[in-house]
Amino acid sequence: MKKFISGNEAIAMGALDAGMKFYAGYPITPASEIMEFLVDKEITFIQPEDEIASVNLCLGASLAGKKSMTATSGPGFSLMQEGIGFGHMTRTPMVIVNVQRVGPSTGMPTFASQGDILQTKSGSHGDYCPIVFYPNSVKELYEYTIHCFNASEQSKTPVILLSDALLSHMYESVEFSHPGEKIKIINQREKPLGENNKHVTGLLSKGNIPKTKDFDYYKEWFENYQKEISNVAKNYEFYEYIENKNADELIIAYGIVSRTILGLKNKYSIFRPIRLFPVLEKEILNIAKKYKKIIVIEMNNGQYAGELKKFLGDKVKSVSVLDGKINLEDIGGRLG
Repeated sequence: MKKFISGNEAIAMGALDAGMKFYAGYPITPASEIMEFLVDKEITFIQPEDEIASVNLCLGASLAGKKSMTATSGPGFSLMQEGIGFGHMTRTPMVIVNVQRVGPSTGMPTFASQGDILQTKSGSHGDYCPIVFYPNSVKELYEYTIHCFNASEQSKTPVILLSDALLSHMYESVEFSHPGEKIKIINQREKPLGENNKHVTGLLSKGNIPKTKDFDYYKEWFENYQKEISNVAKNYEFYEYIENKNADELIIAYGIVSRTILGLKNKYSIFRPIRLFPVLEKEILNIAKKYKKIIVIEMNNGQYAGELKKFLGDKVKSVSVLDGKINLEDIGGRLG
């Protein structure tokens, strides 16, 4: 069955096919169409007073045994950070969609951006290891929404799906299969997550006993948590590599920008990370060995380039698209 739908509609449809039963969200450009699509579906739907309430309602619904999701843009995503940290400490699965726009603050609400990349990795306080996906088509938004729910169930943490104003408002024809036919739907909810707990707390605790002064246990907890996230992430090592055997330079781009630079593949090789975090370090290192220079093109001030420089060093050159105009000739001129 083929449908002509927008990116935001694809996200909502993917969530329903993944088994989402609870949605809480506050309207915000350019993510509002997700909640508008879901408002009359056979799920529990709540529009609370703000994004803080949205994320906390989703956490509560998840603890009660329901697959949960919320969607927002940059300002709302900022308000959700405390709830995201709580979800990682309490090991509570849920999916958070961030349809990016220009910031800081309310910025330019109707223009696309990729300015929230680092916020997805470490927007909440403390050390934690989020799993983050960023597709580049309407079809992929549908598919990776399902992957988000699967990864969330397996990792027992909030998982983030990134989009942007251009991608979410884009319309494309998508061929749909039956739910579970192409991507297996993972459901690890035999009973509510909080059923055996006397209380749920963001404090470090073991067996419902607070361990707020035990650094030895914190180290043990974090190492076990980090290992579990890493093992789950290995199931989702998604990327695209377009090799040009005559090229000595590699372009790295993601999301909507990765589509606009395809015209450069006659001169450059192209690598597109779909799982942004944890960073695909091993895969990128192996591919980067072939090239003299790595060029990272993104709609921000070099946020992902900075992450790659940590292990690729001075080979990385950053090209920032801050004016919202992704012009292939302009990019080609800057690379030259």
